[in-house]
Amino acid sequence: MSQTLLSAKNITRRFGGLIAINNASLNLNQGAVHAVIGTNGAGKSTLVSVLSGEIPPNEGQIKMLDKDITDWSQPDRAQAGLGRSYQRTTIFPSLSVHENCRISAQSKHQKFWNWGTPHTKCDFTNEAASHALELAGLSQFAHRKAGLLSHGGKRQLEIAMCLATRPKVLLLDEPLAGMGAEETDRMLGLLNDLKKEHAVLLVEHDMDAVFRISDEITVMVNGCVIAHGEPEEIRNNPDVQTAYLGDEA
Repeated sequence: MSQTLLSAKNITRRFGGLIAINNASLNLNQGAVHAVIGTNGAGKSTLVSVLSGEIPPNEGQIKMLDKDITDWSQPDRAQAGLGRSYQRTTIFPSLSVHENCRISAQSKHQKFWNWGTPHTKCDFTNEAASHALELAGLSQFAHRKAGLLSHGGKRQLEIAMCLATRPKVLLLDEPLAGMGAEETDRMLGLLNDLKKEHAVLLVEHDMDAVFRISDEITVMVNGCVIAHGEPEEIRNNPDVQTAYLGDEA
């Protein structure tokens, strides 16, 4: 049985009178891609922000490796092994691909006391960056300026930057947005490889990709979880068909 690396129980998040997440629960397990789907405004990105520590829940509990991290800050969660990517590309375009990953690794391995060694000469961060680029399939582009990568390459680099911090849990918010078929296939192959050692949460609008890669799917509507199960179960769920996928799904 796969290990649960992160769990959220009865999460509620309000913004004034708006309930963005209403009593939502889910588990993220090593060896599985867990997709969260729903229409715009369903609460998907808010859920990712709550799980990552960017915003606190009003109610509920979040555990990571059986530790209660509900009140932990975003940096503390990152140090504990939580990695996140965003809807918009967040890289350093003027720096090399390797340096983007090395800087990410440095955030996990900070050595304020070592003033005598240039940060670019740190063996740990350089090795972590190289390993992350290898996992993400970007080793051949290590010395290229990040801004010169293709759109898909930049999204891969974002995941590599997460991997450079040695996370156990990956929260990926629409990593396939704007990709063509070939780039999508490459990204799905990467996610399939990464799930072997990680728990992966995927927020995505590309339903073909979701059903190809996911082991579990949670469906949200208006902040509420209306269904959870394996892809075929979700595809055949009449409530999901009516609320999101359409009657012909």
